Amino acid sequence: MAYIVSFVLLIILFYIMHFFTELTKMHKISITMVLFIIIYSAISYNTYQNNQRTKLLNVVTKYNQGKTIKCNGRDINATTYSLSIGTYTFIGKENTPHYAEMISVTSCE
Repeated sequence: MAYIVSFVLLIILFYIMHFFTELTKMHKISITMVLFIIIYSAISYNTYQNNQRTKLLNVVTKYNQGKTIKCNGRDINATTYSLSIGTYTFIGKENTPHYAEMISVTSCE
């Protein structure tokens, strides 16, 4: 949807520049292309961030459900690690071989 809205806005902008400015055709095309690149970059960044957030939330949900998660070749579960919500980090529990180890949730699958 954002792609369609941005494309329509660029067409409107080009139309306004065509009738109400004294820019050359190359200037108008250049301005439109730069704005297109900026908008496309913003949409791509937002899409990437949404995918990362979804991945992170899926890992946290699996952990909260008591499932085992793979992180950097280690098995993470609620019996050996606790989850720090503030930093989204798994921290090894006391009396386990993984005591005080810290593993970021972003490194999990």
